[in-house]
Amino acid sequence: MEDRQSFIAEARREQIIKAAIEVLKEVGYVSTSLAKIAKQANISTGLISYHFSGKEDLMNHTLEYLIEKEWTFIQKRVGQRQLFIEKLSAFIEVSLAYQVMYRTNNIALIEIIFNARTPDHTPYYLLKDDGEDPKTALLEDILRQGQQAKEFCAFNPQMISTLIQGAISESMLNFQNEISIEEYSEELTKSILKIVK
Repeated sequence: MEDRQSFIAEARREQIIKAAIEVLKEVGYVSTSLAKIAKQANISTGLISYHFSGKEDLMNHTLEYLIEKEWTFIQKRVGQRQLFIEKLSAFIEVSLAYQVMYRTNNIALIEIIFNARTPDHTPYYLLKDDGEDPKTALLEDILRQGQQAKEFCAFNPQMISTLIQGAISESMLNFQNEISIEEYSEELTKSILKIVK
């Protein structure tokens, strides 16, 4: 019985988080309210307050949810490849695919990171990261292990990781029918492989 209640509570929390993501996309962080999220989820504001202590708590859980979703999507597909060169190509390809397939998630993530504040009013994007981002750790591991396996030449894995992730993040802002995601993915992969091989 307890497992069933826990499952129902978890499903309700996910429903609220998904509604929050939609509202963030529609009106932005500043205009997002528990009332708007409740309306989107077709539930009462009181039910949100039962699961989350307030907007800040809900936004923090939403941020964790978004990071986890992207990580799972990328890690699962990269893990299916054998050679490090294949893993690197897959990382670029699936990261870009995620940007397109889950555009709403990316908008919500950006809204939270650039608009949420800590209790002392520090924006989230200025916070020093206590733990390493799993996506960054995965990419740097691929680059380092690829060097150890002699698939890649000598370079600074942290710098190349930053370069790759910057190009992936920037793609979200630049796709205005000028270039397809497939073309961008192909060109970016080709350019990065020239650097690392």
